[in-house]
Amino acid sequence: MNATHIATQHLVSQVLLREFTMPGRGGRQLLPFDVQNPERRQKLKGPRACGAAKNFVAFDSATAEGLWNSVETRVPPALTAVKAGSPFANPEHVEVLRNLVVLHFVRSHHYRSVHTTAFKTVSGKVRSELIERFPEPLRREALRQTGLHLPGLGSLSSFAERLIAQSEVTESFRNGQLFRTSVEDMFNKVCEMAASKWHLEVLTPESGQFLIGDTPAVTMRTDVRPFPINMAFGDAHTLVLPIGPRHLLALGPKNLTGRISKAAVDELNAVQIRAADRYVYMHPRSGLETFARDNANQHR
Repeated sequence: MNATHIATQHLVSQVLLREFTMPGRGGRQLLPFDVQNPERRQKLKGPRACGAAKNFVAFDSATAEGLWNSVETRVPPALTAVKAGSPFANPEHVEVLRNLVVLHFVRSHHYRSVHTTAFKTVSGKVRSELIERFPEPLRREALRQTGLHLPGLGSLSSFAERLIAQSEVTESFRNGQLFRTSVEDMFNKVCEMAASKWHLEVLTPESGQFLIGDTPAVTMRTDVRPFPINMAFGDAHTLVLPIGPRHLLALGPKNLTGRISKAAVDELNAVQIRAADRYVYMHPRSGLETFARDNANQHR
């Protein structure tokens, strides 16, 4: 890590978390709910203490933070327009809100997991290809480095794995440089895809409230129940993000505002609970604790 590193990084924008707060002792507070320990007594916290991760981007994180800030600093006026019922009056607000959805899709526990799994898969394929296509050069390199002859496939596989572990690409994976480049590139790529394919839906509940998870932007298909989630962006029917107890953004085929039933609100809140890495957050007076506990127990 270097001098530009920022250790504690919010994966859920504080500007969104504040929407779920009420005045409390020491400032505004919201209710975190631990989906891994649903019976645990929950305590109110301020938004700065919620939705964050240590060293999410572990290498030169200031560049990524600058990219996120380029969106987040423009969010408050767009949120004001949403609350006023005029989210589409200014095209810049539509762009900011759509990019806010993408930001939370990429800057997420889920995306980091996908990145890690993909790297391990590719490394395994590289190891297999080295053994299948270049066994003799591998043996010569092993003899040069270790002085040992490696006749068997097992020892050859171990040496190939050692070479991969010593590579610059693996080192950039270990120190987080590869992930930082990946997450920044993916953000720009998905923003372009979203701008070319998707419009913005702003949904409000007929009754009830939304909650928000620590992995809040979720890809979904809507053709079956319960909604399948966390597929690749290009395979999804929509990408949803709660932005307050009374508003949720969804990417769709056209710009629209709409009211949705209590049953639909429950389905979308259940999606947040299923997608969460550890916590969902709610307004302290939302009355959603029992709902969250029942759903968390169901998916344990």
